[in-house]
Amino acid sequence: MTLDAHLRLTRGTFEIDLPLTVGRGEVVALLGPNGAGKTTALRALAGLLPLTGGHLRLDGRSWDEPPGVFVPPERRPIGVVFQDYLLFAHLSALENVAFGPRARGARKADARAAALGWLDRVGLAEHAAAKPRALSGGQAQRVALARALATDPGLLLLDEPLAALDAATRLHVRAELGRHLDRFPGGTVLVTHDPLDAMVLADRLVILERGRAVQEGTPTDVARHPRTPYVADLVGLNLYRGTADGTAVVDLAAGGRLTTAEPASGPVLVAFAPTAVSLHPERPTGSPRNTWPVTVAGVEQHAHTTRVRLDGAPPVLADVTTATVAELRLRPGDHLWAAVKATETRTYSA
Repeated sequence: MTLDAHLRLTRGTFEIDLPLTVGRGEVVALLGPNGAGKTTALRALAGLLPLTGGHLRLDGRSWDEPPGVFVPPERRPIGVVFQDYLLFAHLSALENVAFGPRARGARKADARAAALGWLDRVGLAEHAAAKPRALSGGQAQRVALARALATDPGLLLLDEPLAALDAATRLHVRAELGRHLDRFPGGTVLVTHDPLDAMVLADRLVILERGRAVQEGTPTDVARHPRTPYVADLVGLNLYRGTADGTAVVDLAAGGRLTTAEPASGPVLVAFAPTAVSLHPERPTGSPRNTWPVTVAGVEQHAHTTRVRLDGAPPVLADVTTATVAELRLRPGDHLWAAVKATETRTYSA
């Protein structure tokens, strides 16, 4: 099934205005900061929140089109996995999965047989009699997924499905979830704030900020061409708006200017990785590069590197080795020089 929607929804002072399409077999991730409207959009797709405008159609059939059309949740061909899974504590894993088909009119024996088949597909057939409290977080997530898929939905909705898992379990369950989504013939909408979940599981990303899509594209395209500070931070890049004059020089809105790899004209965005930034106690000489004075604003440990926040024109993030930290004895307030080779920058239309 294909989803064609324009979600317009007002809740108090918050408004969502989101065009959204999902094709057969496609996984679309809604990615954004807390309060962006991701879960509100998902609840509107599920029918838990009626639209105040726009439309929502599946294979041409209208589910929600104010003021005259609204199909209640129980009549929508959807499966939902909520963040906390919402398994019935008093039912076994088998009975939890069988609940969906039973609610849609299947005979008890048929529903249980279908449920056992789905538990087998997610590797939990031997836990069919277990109650939710006896399951691990990863097992509970797989039961919730099996329950959502047991009704043969046309659209699968996943609300932060990995958020409740610890890091080690998350890695394993993410890989398993990816395999199930690859085989699912319907469309999937995944809500997450975790960029890794989105990059690994989704075919297409829709970045949501303040109820509106600010960027859309494949994971590769979004990662290479961020269009807002939030997206740049998400994918770990420095990003600047500026104006190019037809040469390789860009005057930056944040102050300063950068020489880039290729000429450009008009409003542009310039991006480069924090690893492309080198720090020096004195102004470096030698190969052509961008250099400017900076002041250390903060030093944070990031995995095997150290991230340094630097004030300057422009301000910049630099990822340096522990050896560099020791050599420069980096402390807030230190004055240094930042350098970035033009070949390390990427310039594209704003």
